[in-house]
Amino acid sequence: MVAGDDPVTAPARGARRGPSARVALVLPAALALLAALYAGLVRIGWGFPAAGALPAEHGPLMVGGFLGTVVTLERAVALGRRSGFLYPALAAAGALALLAGFGIWGAALVTAGSAGLVGMSVAIARRHPALHHTTLALGAACWLAGNALWVAGWPIYRLVPWWVGFLVLSIAGERLELSRVLSPSRGSRQAFAAIVAAVLAGLALATAARAAGDRLAGAALLATAAWLFRYDIAWRTVRQTGLTRYIAAALLSGFAWLAVAGALFLLEAGRLVGGPPYDAALHAVFVGFVFSMIFGHAPIILPAVARVSVRYRPSFYAHLALLHASLVLRLAGDLGGWWAVRRWGGLLNAAAILLFLGATLASVRGAGRRAAPGGAERRRTPLAHDALAAPIP
Repeated sequence: MVAGDDPVTAPARGARRGPSARVALVLPAALALLAALYAGLVRIGWGFPAAGALPAEHGPLMVGGFLGTVVTLERAVALGRRSGFLYPALAAAGALALLAGFGIWGAALVTAGSAGLVGMSVAIARRHPALHHTTLALGAACWLAGNALWVAGWPIYRLVPWWVGFLVLSIAGERLELSRVLSPSRGSRQAFAAIVAAVLAGLALATAARAAGDRLAGAALLATAAWLFRYDIAWRTVRQTGLTRYIAAALLSGFAWLAVAGALFLLEAGRLVGGPPYDAALHAVFVGFVFSMIFGHAPIILPAVARVSVRYRPSFYAHLALLHASLVLRLAGDLGGWWAVRRWGGLLNAAAILLFLGATLASVRGAGRRAAPGGAERRRTPLAHDALAAPIP
């Protein structure tokens, strides 16, 4: 699919074609990612020098500074309006403010960016009513809700379920969009809608009654993973070769980590307020599920967002395997009370992400930039693009 196939994703006439403006937004997000990794290692017990309040900003930098900026930028690119780039710019500015030690200003700027993401998502959903567009808008609303509580001074552990909802619904909505290739039944779409409603109900309930909300949210996360395992096209594309198979492997492993997270929310309901159970459940989502999606889709997101091409290499499996192996170590340390194992798992989590960044940058340099108007930079940017890489058997 190219941008011209869908009015929602068509680029604005006369829009800037060079990558410089977009790269300027990606750089603060990348800086936020690196800072979040460092802060996480300090928090987990490695004796690195702590830069002021940086360890306390680990979650906000990762979710708001990095993931939120990237998702908002992707949505602005898909919408194709220059005004849309204001919102990832606000989130990126918020990341820089957090790094500079201006916590309240950082929270306010990231919240403004999330409000813009909601606006863009609602505009798309109203113009082209569809369940996947509605799900994306609800995911954006979860991010805004969590950010509003953050600005209001709520502790991170109380609002972080909303950030989980943001990423889970955003990814699930994109996967639902792709499932149209398989002509899903009405019943499967109704089941998906019921699962989304359960996710939202669990998040809302957790705000007032944490244990009950965790149970409902955990059951909904398990149901989301089950739906993805049953209906996602990855089970078809994993039979292919090259990049298509690598993406499918990343997706399927990510779905497994989402199921692990759902089980932990159920088993540790009411205790996800700090300590090892909290660490295990959140990193099963943010590292296992979300970064599996990022690892898999970077070779197709980067061409669309930054207008650079990424050459697939079989060595990409190395950072994907290290991510999963290190996360197994981390969760084993969390749940078994083995603190040294937990620390090493966290360090290797960071190493996997850094290896991914290095491998991706090396592949960009090897492939060079794309400039032809018919190239990958015109393609649809959401996470669902992998179905188009090869025919369905």
